[in-house]
Amino acid sequence: MAVPARDPNDPHVAPADPRAGDPRGGRHAAANRQSSRGWHAFREFVLIIVIALGLSAVVRAFVVQAFYVPSASMEQTLLINDRIIASRITTKVSGVARGEIVVFKDPSTWLPEPPPPPGGPLGWLQQALTFVGVLPSDSGKDLVKRAIGIGGDRVACCDAEGRIVVNGVPLDEQYIVGPTDQVLFDVEVPQGSVFVMGDNRGDSRDSRFHLDQDNGSVPVDAVVGRVVVVMWPFDRLGIERIPEIFGNPALDMR
Repeated sequence: MAVPARDPNDPHVAPADPRAGDPRGGRHAAANRQSSRGWHAFREFVLIIVIALGLSAVVRAFVVQAFYVPSASMEQTLLINDRIIASRITTKVSGVARGEIVVFKDPSTWLPEPPPPPGGPLGWLQQALTFVGVLPSDSGKDLVKRAIGIGGDRVACCDAEGRIVVNGVPLDEQYIVGPTDQVLFDVEVPQGSVFVMGDNRGDSRDSRFHLDQDNGSVPVDAVVGRVVVVMWPFDRLGIERIPEIFGNPALDMR
C-alpha cells in the first residue's frame, strides 16, 4: 500500500530536521559555528592587545620609559639617535645620585618651544604609541645630562688643571672628550635640586648657562628617571654605570 505524500503546507506536518535531511541546514550550522569561533578569537585578540597596552602604559608611568637622544651634548657617552631606557622607579625610591645620567623636564626656558605634534590619524597613532611606551618619547621638552652635584654640594669651575671641583674634590672625568669647560662659576646647589652638565662640555647648554635661575640647578621633581641602558643601536647595547670618581667618600665631607 502506497504512503501518501505529505503536503509541506499542512500545519499538522512537523518541519524537517535540517540535521537529518537537509544538507543545506548542516552547512549553515557549520558556518555559524565557524563564525562564532572566529568572533571569539577576535575578541580574545583585542582583549590581549588592550591588556598589553595597558600594562605598557603602567610600566611607562611608574617603572621605565624609553627616550631617544636628540643632540650631541652627551657625546661620546650617548650619541645622537641612541635609544635609551630611563628608570623612573630608581629616582622615585632613592632620588638622584652624583654621576647619574638623568632625563629631566625643562625646568624653565632651557629649550625653545617645541613644534606642534603632527596632526591627522598618523600623528594620533604616534602619540598613542608614545604614551603607552611602544615608541620612545619625543616631547621636545626632555633633556639628558649628567648629575654633577646634588642638594647642598658646592660645585665650581675650575682647578688649575681645568677640572670641575665638587665640595673641594676635583673630578677626573675620563668620560669627557674635548674641552672640559668654558664657563667659570662657583655655586651651591639648592636642597632638592641637582646641578647637571653634558659630557660634551663644548656643546651642551646645561646648568652653567642658567646660573641666574636657582644657581643653574634642576628640581629633583623635574627628573623623569636615571638612564640605565642604551638599547639601540644593538652595537651600542649596554648598561650605563656611575663612574667610580663619584664614589669618593670625600665628596660627602662638606
